[in-house]
Amino acid sequence: MRDYRKIYVDGCWSEPQGGRSHEIVNPATEGVAGHITLATAADVDRAVDAARRAFRTYSRTTREDRLSLLNAVLAGFAARRQDLADALVEELGAPAKFALEAQVGTGFLHLATGIEVLKSFAFETQQSSRTVVRREPIGVIGMITPWNWPINQVMCKLVPALATGNTMVHKPSEVTPFTAHIIAEILHDAGVPPGVYNLVDGDGPTVGAAISSHRGVDMVSFTGSTRAGIDVARRGAETVKRIHQELGGKSPNIVLEGADLQKAVGENIYRLMMNSGQTCHAPTRLLVPNARLAEAKAIAAAVVQGVTVGDPNGDVHMGPVVSKRQWTRIQELIRKGVEEGASLVAGGEGRPEGLSQGYYVRPTIFADVTNDMTIAREEIFGPVLCVLGYEDVDQAVAIANDTDYGLGAYVQAADDEAALVVAERLEAGMVYINGASEDPAAPFGGYKMSGNGREWGPMAFQEFVEVKALIRRDAA
Repeated sequence: MRDYRKIYVDGCWSEPQGGRSHEIVNPATEGVAGHITLATAADVDRAVDAARRAFRTYSRTTREDRLSLLNAVLAGFAARRQDLADALVEELGAPAKFALEAQVGTGFLHLATGIEVLKSFAFETQQSSRTVVRREPIGVIGMITPWNWPINQVMCKLVPALATGNTMVHKPSEVTPFTAHIIAEILHDAGVPPGVYNLVDGDGPTVGAAISSHRGVDMVSFTGSTRAGIDVARRGAETVKRIHQELGGKSPNIVLEGADLQKAVGENIYRLMMNSGQTCHAPTRLLVPNARLAEAKAIAAAVVQGVTVGDPNGDVHMGPVVSKRQWTRIQELIRKGVEEGASLVAGGEGRPEGLSQGYYVRPTIFADVTNDMTIAREEIFGPVLCVLGYEDVDQAVAIANDTDYGLGAYVQAADDEAALVVAERLEAGMVYINGASEDPAAPFGGYKMSGNGREWGPMAFQEFVEVKALIRRDAA
């Protein structure tokens, strides 16, 4: 049983000034795995005060100072990789191998990539003969991070914020807070100065709202649902602070005529089912030529049989989804898909056979889906795939772009050049060509209601700096 009821403010663990105890449920067992305290706005005030004091000195540190600090964090992170993975299995229900290699692995990549970016990041450039442009830290960053990739989403904000000289007040998800507490311990042991990083547990309406509206917070970096992102933006607008967001997605995967359909469908299914479908840019809409729909259904039905679901401590592809609330919502949307006329190729309502406890969802594939159906438009955030047909490339692009979101997209073709022609027409921040994997140096973010700004790699650093022009007089 984990006891994380203290918050981390000004370099030490302390009791919150009020709040209430909150149980963290293991989604595989439905039992209590630990406790945190849902803190209050007064705790946010205290954390912001500490961050503002720390900013006066930390913002003046050199590139070399920050490189040394980030290398110490990297060493500490590496030493505690297994601790982080074990916590993920408990709080998220992530399969053990996936937790260690993918969830923890992405955090390690963000640290290593950030260190390389910092070595050559241009904090100052000569714009003209009279003007120098400087990139300076913004100030106090409010970080609000989600439950689905809790290490990834902390590190892809924390690393560029630290590297560019900012200080932070962080609210992790109250659903998966264990890993954030371990990261705070890593930062403390690495020698991050008091007040530079502060952790305040809490819910969105209390701690999240306090961070978003706080006059002492200069920027909010938020990852979560589009609905919550809109609320953060509204609260932040009152103080005209910068709002940096990575929100929802409903990513299309267009399989072009001539592509290897067996490979494309198989890759799509495993990419979606990874993390139990709880990934914002997962390929949830599979578009195939109408003439090959029957073939695609048959392939999908066969492939999904190989997706194993069960105890995350075992050798499985999928554990449970994160919570009862999430499980119930996914069940409702599966039911809605059937009611609206989509055909079940695999899965459906209820738990997988043999699993009577835990928030397990059956890997589900719908065919005969049209883009006006609820399951094709809403972000289900579970292991549910919609297969849609199209007549020609123009219709495929139109269907792909017919969504409020624009985070990710995928294109499968006989060769990369054919895929790139279609990729250029898609309204998405990231387009993956022929099964391409993630690139930690590539900008991560979306179009439309999928957010504002970018994370990952060099472009993330630009999000965490202010730009100042130093303009000299004309020469006499």
